[in-house]
Amino acid sequence: MGQGIDAYIATGRLPHGQPLPPKRGPMPKYADAKALMARKIRSKKGSKIYVQRKAIVEPVNGQIKEARGLRRFLLRGLEKVNGEWHLIAATQNLLKLFRFRRSQQQALVAASG
Repeated sequence: MGQGIDAYIATGRLPHGQPLPPKRGPMPKYADAKALMARKIRSKKGSKIYVQRKAIVEPVNGQIKEARGLRRFLLRGLEKVNGEWHLIAATQNLLKLFRFRRSQQQALVAASG
């Protein structure tokens, strides 16, 4: 892309009965950007890269939305929303560090006790 980013973007769910884009061969003439991305994701390389989202990004988004109940921003304006997001991300990271440290201390007590 324009900034050297090789994006792998979800194209959405396919409606029932809609054919999947081909994995190989010539791309159909009717292919738009969405069809090209769907084909890119279905390739061997693309599917390996796309699957990593489940382990890297998606769990964090799910934890923030579900466990912490942060489904919408409370403030308006890009600058304020950006600040709110940074606060949410910082508290998420602090919580993970706290839990990790606590689990290490409990393991140490169990091993020595």
